[in-house]
Amino acid sequence: MTASAAGVVRVETDTSGPYEVVWLGNGMLRLGIVPALGGRLLSLVHDGGELLWRNPALLDDRLHPVGGHRPERTSGPMANWHNYGGDKTWPAPQGWSSAGEWAGPPDPVLDSGPYTCDLHSGDAAVVLESEHDPRTGLRLRREIRLRADEAGYDLRVSAVNASSVPVRWAVWNVAQYPGGGTIHVAVGPGFREPVELAVGTAAPAWTWPRPDTVEVPAQDAVGKLGFPQAAGRLTYTRARHRLTMEFDVHDDAPYPDGGSRAEVWMEHPLDHPLEHLGGLAPPARIVECEALGPWETLAPGAQTALGIRVTVERAGEGGGTP
Repeated sequence: MTASAAGVVRVETDTSGPYEVVWLGNGMLRLGIVPALGGRLLSLVHDGGELLWRNPALLDDRLHPVGGHRPERTSGPMANWHNYGGDKTWPAPQGWSSAGEWAGPPDPVLDSGPYTCDLHSGDAAVVLESEHDPRTGLRLRREIRLRADEAGYDLRVSAVNASSVPVRWAVWNVAQYPGGGTIHVAVGPGFREPVELAVGTAAPAWTWPRPDTVEVPAQDAVGKLGFPQAAGRLTYTRARHRLTMEFDVHDDAPYPDGGSRAEVWMEHPLDHPLEHLGGLAPPARIVECEALGPWETLAPGAQTALGIRVTVERAGEGGGTP
């Protein structure tokens, strides 16, 4: 393992396993990134506690494979998906009915393919880039930058049209956390009810406790809500930690999934796979906090991007209600 300093941020690369693992730390927050596994952020440690959900049947705390698991490109129905967990970027809309929908996960390029990794030690950044995906026409890019003076990081995700014809996509960032916490989604004026999207057993229940906030409490449900009026702020509070995700919104732009700018997916273990969702068999109680960019038509060489700012704090700190 080699290490270099970037201000007060420490950048380390672990090459002792079957692939490289990149670690960023600033004394308050530690990030673990695996370029080979779809460019995922797979560890987010604060006060000694792991905040992301990661599949312990596939990866250990060093982010190395366990139990004889051998990472490989995966395709086919959702039953085939190796859900490592963590934070990753996909194209939206998701679906299986047309070429204009991303039929994953699994996906052999954007989800389970290797990403290149470029370390920028001077500003504590990791730049990850996928291969060209011939089905969507896209090449995805993730820039992760740990802020030196606080428990937070900045994420910029983008998709470039690497094909020779126009394509229409949005970038879609998905972070998986252990279930059991409460989600608050900031919403703008002219409130619209959340959109029920992929429903496994039931869409998650929600309340509207304040004019500017929708609350999704802890519950056992397998399903998703989309938020057309999301105002660019989503928080997840669990086990004395609060994660705040702030992201760009464009009021006049179209968004996929019924106009959803943010989405929340919940799942929990079931007695049998969900055949209508491709044989999905949820491995644990998981919450996904998802931010989407505008749904744009991209000429060859053009790109679409989304900026996300993530901050971690102890619940009860930071001055008030999420």
